[in-house]
Amino acid sequence: AMAATYQAGYRIAMITAGAGVLWIAAAFDPSEATYDFRPWQVAYTVMAALMAVGILTTLSIREPEKKISISTVEREAHTRERFAAAGLSGWLLTATAWFHSAGLAPFIDFILRYKWQAVLMLALISMYRISDVVMGVMSNPFYQEMGFTKDEVATVSKVYGVIMTILGAGLGGLLVMRMGVMRTLFLGAVLSAATNLLFVWLAGRGHDVGALVFTISADNLSAGIASSAFVAYLSGLVNQAYSATQYALFTSVMLLLPKFIAGFSGEFVDAFGWANFFTGTALIGVPVLVLVWLVGRLKP
Repeated sequence: AMAATYQAGYRIAMITAGAGVLWIAAAFDPSEATYDFRPWQVAYTVMAALMAVGILTTLSIREPEKKISISTVEREAHTRERFAAAGLSGWLLTATAWFHSAGLAPFIDFILRYKWQAVLMLALISMYRISDVVMGVMSNPFYQEMGFTKDEVATVSKVYGVIMTILGAGLGGLLVMRMGVMRTLFLGAVLSAATNLLFVWLAGRGHDVGALVFTISADNLSAGIASSAFVAYLSGLVNQAYSATQYALFTSVMLLLPKFIAGFSGEFVDAFGWANFFTGTALIGVPVLVLVWLVGRLKP
């Protein structure tokens, strides 16, 4: 439920900060024939004011309770004793212990808890979104080459598509509750790779708004399901004592390899065409299925 709520809030914020800014600026623009900076001042002032929602909420809610294991507490205490035995004391001891706890202990904890399995888990994290990310960077050039107008892309892809992602996130949350995290994670990986093949069909259709709506609906719905399952999976891996640092590690690893490979997407399209490119993005999702299956067989 939390994963689905997070995805829904994130996507609604994307609509608000993207299309919402344009709508506000257009509402306060007296004439489209000439440029006037004042409507944009209003639009960005509203965006800045909306940030107060997150700030006030963060300041007003209670700090969540942490269930820190005895082994973690003992390991932290033992580390502090070692620093003290090395001759550190006072503020230097406190600062060194804090740095170890905040910067090094989260990584050590992850390796100690999962041992060699951590390598397999990090491989899954680094590969899970690869189909979507590699394909996503070329979506706008593809729409432009197919002859879709900016209004069509904005309406179908940026607004309607985000709404479908929110629906997918909600469905993903329900599936996680019914089927479990790993089964939903596998389903999300299958759908993410398979729906990329719809773009092969769309490339053959050309400028067909109906086909675009169908493709975007399926692709974004599957992305929402996969995202909810993935957030739930990452949340289950972290130790509450180091949740912020470990989650930051996972989300950094998540995009490192996909973004690197996505940098060559344009050259691939130029060399082999759109149909082969979308087929390729579907095929690179196959190793993800193997990784999900292997990780699912690991004993906790």
